[in-house]
Amino acid sequence: MSTPASTTSAARGGATAGTPVLEVEDLHVEFRSRGPVVRAVRGVSYSLAAGETMAILGESGCGKSVSSQAVMGILDTPPAVISGSIRFEGRDLLGMSAEEQRQVRGPGISMIFQDALSALNPVYSVGFQIGEMFRAHRGTSKKEAREKAVELMDRVRIPAARQRVDDYPHQFSGGMRQRVMIAMALALDPKVLIADEPTTALDVTVQAQVMDLLKDLQRDTGMGLVLITHDLGVVNEVADRVAVMYAGRVVETGTTDEVFSRPAHPYTRGLMSSIPMLEDKGKRLNPIVGAPPSLSAIPSGCSFHPRCPMARRADDARGSAGRDCTADDPALREVAAGRRAACHYSEELLHG
Repeated sequence: MSTPASTTSAARGGATAGTPVLEVEDLHVEFRSRGPVVRAVRGVSYSLAAGETMAILGESGCGKSVSSQAVMGILDTPPAVISGSIRFEGRDLLGMSAEEQRQVRGPGISMIFQDALSALNPVYSVGFQIGEMFRAHRGTSKKEAREKAVELMDRVRIPAARQRVDDYPHQFSGGMRQRVMIAMALALDPKVLIADEPTTALDVTVQAQVMDLLKDLQRDTGMGLVLITHDLGVVNEVADRVAVMYAGRVVETGTTDEVFSRPAHPYTRGLMSSIPMLEDKGKRLNPIVGAPPSLSAIPSGCSFHPRCPMARRADDARGSAGRDCTADDPALREVAAGRRAACHYSEELLHG
């Protein structure tokens, strides 16, 4: 599903400049129990404007989903301990009461969960579950909520919506269940939609249909979209900006075109190099060696250094004093106009 990295934001629909509708600043999430503390999210920051699509990408276990669940306010506290700032239209969500946060969820920020089959309740019809959004937030009658459910099922292009509104989740295919999840997320016309792996376990054709549907709905409503994924092809097609996460923190940000064409972090470059290309048919893939670290035992220094081909010590002849990847944790800093990366050698990557 990949497209050339030269695809412009305008071709994707473009981002709407202006005041961010969602601002996440220095977000930390730890899980504290009897065992070691799990540092799932470590200082994540990003902003999202109305009409903009931002992708958060990285390998499984890097903290993508947990960071968005913290934004949604659906993590149990305890065991989760959340700090930092999450502002929706200038209001700090972490300073709100549970009831105030509930009022924001749905009409303000909504989420498409990763596994539609487990997210949907098997004992209720899909129409009842979609209509519940209207009954809970707007006090509509059961009859009116059912009609709203039919309208939404039509909106997300589920065939014969009126005949299928009383069907149960197991009676739908994977792609249709994902459309039901999208209908539920869009029921109250949210200003921010978080899509957590919306194309997981779907075949390529259905993936394309789901992403096209999201783009069309975003164009119609002007909502901001946070796309959580590890599918680089999907990101390249639809995202305006990218935040790359590793071991619970953002290691690189920038426009999709720039990040894909000129990575400023070795991890991002490794992700790009691992994409199978048609012209490389018959050649061996070039994966990133090793595996992500446990979030309860994150390495000292740069968390990527055990897997990084550029990792250096201060006394390494290739390096310079004070740049020890095994001891010095690089901060996320500006390395070019509109580009930020957490690597001591980002400039070397960009200009080497």
